[in-house]
Amino acid sequence: MYLPRDQIPQLYQHLLTTHHSQSPPVLILVSLEPDALCACRILTTLLKRDYTPHKIQPISGYNDLATAGEQLVRPMKKQLGGCGGVVVCLGVGGMVDISTVLGLDNISDGEDPSGGVQVWLIDARRPWNLGNIFAGRPEDALQVNDDNASSRKPEVIDGRIQKLYKPGQGGIIVYDDGDIEQELAVEREAYLALLKMPNVKDDGEVLDDSDGESEVMDPVTGGSNSKKRKSWSDREDEDEDQDEENRRPRQRRRSDSSSTATSSVTRTPRRRSQRSQSSSASSSPSQPPPSSPPLGPQQPSPRKLRRRLLRLRRKQEAILHRYYSSGATYSEPISSLLYSLAEALGREDNDLLWQAIVGVSSLELYGRTMTGVGISTSLDAGGSAGWGGQRGERIRQVLRDEVRRLNPPDPNDTRGEAVRGEASGVIPTTARSPTDTSIRLSPEPRFLLIRHWSLYDSMLHSPYLAARLHIWSDVGRKRLHKLLAKMGVSLSQCKQNYTHMDMDLKRGLRQSLLTYAPMYGLNGLVPPSDIHGRGKAGWGFVRSWGWKSCLSAIDVGVIIGAILEVGKSGVHTDPTGKANGHDRTAYRENIDDEDGTAESQAWVERFWEAYDALGNIEALKSALPTAQHLHRAILRTGTSLLEKRQIRHLRAFRMAVVKEGPDVQLFTHPAALTKLALWVGEAIAEQEREKKGGKSMPLVMAGLNERRGVYVVVGTGGGGGVVDIAAQEKRKQRVEEKARRREERRTAKEAAREERRKREGRDDGDDEAEQGESDEEEEDDESVGEDDEEDEDRGYGTNRFGNAFQEVVDETNARVRIDSFEHCVVEVKKEDLSAFLESLSMKAVIG
Repeated sequence: MYLPRDQIPQLYQHLLTTHHSQSPPVLILVSLEPDALCACRILTTLLKRDYTPHKIQPISGYNDLATAGEQLVRPMKKQLGGCGGVVVCLGVGGMVDISTVLGLDNISDGEDPSGGVQVWLIDARRPWNLGNIFAGRPEDALQVNDDNASSRKPEVIDGRIQKLYKPGQGGIIVYDDGDIEQELAVEREAYLALLKMPNVKDDGEVLDDSDGESEVMDPVTGGSNSKKRKSWSDREDEDEDQDEENRRPRQRRRSDSSSTATSSVTRTPRRRSQRSQSSSASSSPSQPPPSSPPLGPQQPSPRKLRRRLLRLRRKQEAILHRYYSSGATYSEPISSLLYSLAEALGREDNDLLWQAIVGVSSLELYGRTMTGVGISTSLDAGGSAGWGGQRGERIRQVLRDEVRRLNPPDPNDTRGEAVRGEASGVIPTTARSPTDTSIRLSPEPRFLLIRHWSLYDSMLHSPYLAARLHIWSDVGRKRLHKLLAKMGVSLSQCKQNYTHMDMDLKRGLRQSLLTYAPMYGLNGLVPPSDIHGRGKAGWGFVRSWGWKSCLSAIDVGVIIGAILEVGKSGVHTDPTGKANGHDRTAYRENIDDEDGTAESQAWVERFWEAYDALGNIEALKSALPTAQHLHRAILRTGTSLLEKRQIRHLRAFRMAVVKEGPDVQLFTHPAALTKLALWVGEAIAEQEREKKGGKSMPLVMAGLNERRGVYVVVGTGGGGGVVDIAAQEKRKQRVEEKARRREERRTAKEAAREERRKREGRDDGDDEAEQGESDEEEEDDESVGEDDEEDEDRGYGTNRFGNAFQEVVDETNARVRIDSFEHCVVEVKKEDLSAFLESLSMKAVIG
């Protein structure tokens, strides 16, 4: 089942009315990523304010999810002595059958398989597992008719929860961000149609064009008539069927029992008597000859019905297969969805708004776009390119409006310093007062940790600048120096901490970048000026904690990500707080960890460090050296791969392997390896764009985990990270035009059929078979056109590495472990990497 967005507070309000201090705690299963972490902070804040007990369980992968289901979820079932309860899945399980993974699918003695356990599924990954959406509770989703069904209104219609729904019944409930109702209408019809179809064994027989012709039972002979020639095998089968059917009527005519006679047999004597009456009546000139009575409706043969059912079943299965094989994509961040819940409940404040802003901003750092994990093509948007094109910008615009609403101008600021500072475009680095904890809009340039680094280091480690200035080469470094010289910033000034730079230089920084950055192809380096009614589009978000610190949302996302990927204890720092190397002693205890259990436990411990840091500014500041160390390692490793030309070009993608160097241990974490892959991929894409002007290829990055003897492999898309809204509108207009033409053709055929029926004097039943066959042909033609449109709309540029990885596993003997919620991430045994990549190069990795 799924909960529409306009009913988003319904379940939470019921939870408040039914839970108390003695109720079982709400179990929260959360993935190890910044967006889910921020969503968890929002939800737990709401639960704490309402005095609702809850328990947080970090989940590192599918194996961990199955373990949590066995140890934590199944004991909640009433059949096993539990009291039921609520399980909230944040960023986990949206792409699999969550009831099977959690052990809520065991049906015994007609009891409810969920056992009173209700699962709230909130995930941004796509495609959805349609069983979660439309069959969370099959008896409700399919509306099985019972004795009282006609006397009461349904609570669930086609998987959609109605306002009359009574929570607390168990089952799977998916929180819809709007995509299900707007984009999955075709898939919903196909899924529900398959559930209602009878089980027919499909032997894979070929249904050729002859199957689409009308094959009906002859009312007199009982045989079948066909409008086209049949193959010899079909003719033999038809002859056998006709012989059997022709023999049966002759045997039945000898019987006097009318109950066993078929409709074709019972009509025959009646027609004979009418002939005798008409012949006698024709001899009398005063009586006109009566017209012959109309024949009854022609009945399709069982063979025809079976083939028609197979054709329909294959058509519906093809729709679902196309949906699942279109590739992995991302929808609205779940932190934004949870903030919408808080807003609907009237509980929004600056703390919850900041968590949502950080969660939304973090998606850009991991390349999570509407076409899957890959580099974003929104290069000229200015400021933070973000995710999702126009849809992502609409969400960020809503967040900007929330910032203005919850952070109005200070009435005591008589001089208007805040307004003038925001209008001048100066990047804020300090709070307005010792008690200032407000959120402000800021024209953030696409630099990295600019408030906590020097201007030079911030520009040097920026993935955006590195790709366009070719920072990995000496020529690129010289271009960076020339850009700074044209801006009037000396090297001595730009290499000191940004907060200590000359104030005049900081005030004129944005204007200088707007003036000189386009000369180097850096049109999207900073948000553009307020022209064409764009307002503050592209502006970022900054929050102050009094005199303690001032951080942007991107800065917090970078720090939280570094804690999750490296951990505070994984980096050595000198007395000044600067990171000076990776702590390898942290891994000595886990030398033998082939299954990755100890590694997953270490990742879970980092989750708690990041969770605490989100609510503690001092803990957040203490993790700054970890974030700087990680991005220094990305710059070093990426530069080494490009300078040594270690990027290989395979058939379907480019390939790079990280197996040596001082930072190889850092990239055993999939998220850190993904950041490195995006850095290298964006650099290669820029090179190809300058040389050929074409679209770049996908990139596969493998990082060696020597302790476990495996390679962590991640596949990233080669661009196209923003869906073309204008192209979608054109395709929508084409679909509407085709639908209009189809309706005109159908109306014309109906009129012609009605005219032919009147002219020939036939009954309505005689046209049923002909009309059915004509409708089938039209549906086949329509489905082909719709398939082409949907392939253009959905499949173009999407990341299909998850599908390709699964195909390789099914076809080869490579030892592969697919455990990450990110389906473009797998683990391959060290000895099997070459065979795995060779087979992968023959697959379609981009939709």
